[in-house]
Amino acid sequence: MRQLNRKNVSVQSYPERIIQFGEGNFLRAFVDWIVFNMNRQAAFNSSVVVVQPIENGMVDMLNSQDGLYHLNLQGVEHGKVVDSVELIDVISRGLNPYKDFPEYLKLAENPEIRFVVSNTTEAGITFDPSCSLSDKPAASYPGKLTQLLYHRFNIFQGSADKGLIIFPCELIFHNGVELKACIEQYIELWQLGDDFKFWFENSCGVYSTLVDRIVPGYPKDDIQEILNRIQFEDKLVVKGEIFHLWVIEAPKSVAKEFPADKAGLNVLFVDSEKPYHERKVTLLNGPHMVLAPVGYLSGFDTVKECVEDSVVGSLVRQVIFDELMPTLNLPTDELIAFANAVLERFQNPYVKHFVTSIMLNAFPKFKTRNIPGLKIYVDKNGNLPDGLVLGLAAICTYYKGGKRNQDIIDIKDDTEIVMLLQSLWATGSVQKVAEGVLAADIIWGEDLNQIAGLTSKLAALLLLIQREGMLQAVKYVSK
Repeated sequence: MRQLNRKNVSVQSYPERIIQFGEGNFLRAFVDWIVFNMNRQAAFNSSVVVVQPIENGMVDMLNSQDGLYHLNLQGVEHGKVVDSVELIDVISRGLNPYKDFPEYLKLAENPEIRFVVSNTTEAGITFDPSCSLSDKPAASYPGKLTQLLYHRFNIFQGSADKGLIIFPCELIFHNGVELKACIEQYIELWQLGDDFKFWFENSCGVYSTLVDRIVPGYPKDDIQEILNRIQFEDKLVVKGEIFHLWVIEAPKSVAKEFPADKAGLNVLFVDSEKPYHERKVTLLNGPHMVLAPVGYLSGFDTVKECVEDSVVGSLVRQVIFDELMPTLNLPTDELIAFANAVLERFQNPYVKHFVTSIMLNAFPKFKTRNIPGLKIYVDKNGNLPDGLVLGLAAICTYYKGGKRNQDIIDIKDDTEIVMLLQSLWATGSVQKVAEGVLAADIIWGEDLNQIAGLTSKLAALLLLIQREGMLQAVKYVSK
């Protein structure tokens, strides 16, 4: 098979107009695919420069393939089975700002750059006061972006038409509001001046968005069949479901510049993304953060296996219909229809969504996806939602590490969080684990021990898991 690069395959080149923070599976299967379709269907004529947001990443691999990779979309659309493989050609190159900071800043000097997109996980949009303007680069994503914007402001002398349109795709509510607030904090901390602040607030737009597509990632089980289809060596093949939705809270003027509707894509520009966000995060991403740790520790590897198992699947339905759905203030029939569609997507026979991929940064995800619902449930019912608390207990158990059968449990989260869990488990006391986790300000930003009964219930479930195993714990809480 031939190597995948621009010498061995004829593809079109486009002007660099988009800076993308993140080289992971989701952005390549979602945003870059959308740009790919806009280029072909709406004459968008844009390519993407990928910036690696952390020191260790995949841009070297991406550059070795000249930014090319294949996307395998599978599912049922309009009653028809879809199993497509497309060569995505919109990434021009990748940059590692930790290795070449001057080249990173040069992106700001390109007059054609107009858009910024990002997916740095829920933990990415945070203000880190230790960051400095002189860092090469700033550690946080908002810090890096502020450095870039300030350089652009200076290069173009504050020209109003050189502002940027910024679409964060991190799965937190009002991600645009949160990102803008972080940038404004850096403007103040670094004393960048009123002129720059005025330019940022009036010439740039940071818009909240909601993204929705299940992306299992690299199809390790199907890779040989896919390589036989494409006849190229491709180390960056990514698999996703055919369903997609991108809700962007922005005015019509932005929609005109980003003409996804002309490409027939499910990209909505709306006055408020709040109802879409609450529905999706609560009824799709929320159950993920229960089924993934519970399913994995019960011996299952994929979302589909978890949902179709009689024991774990029953718990998932309990979490969706009994615990999370009643916390939403939307019409019941609409919520039921959406929840049933979610279960269908979870059982998509064409997509193998490994639960270990969901466990990346599990604690920040549980905070944003499940804690709000847990609190509302307690306020409404006066008692705790068993399934959600079991999900938290399962995450805590997962972070204990060790092995599941012959597989080493690979924990990927903020180092401080991982070390905290390791130290708590080293005490040998599930009570101390429960108290310490719930009190962790670095995770929750508050002390969850204040929620009545949560500490004792979490400790009891941790003990039950240790003594009887995860499946017995599931049977205990399932109704």
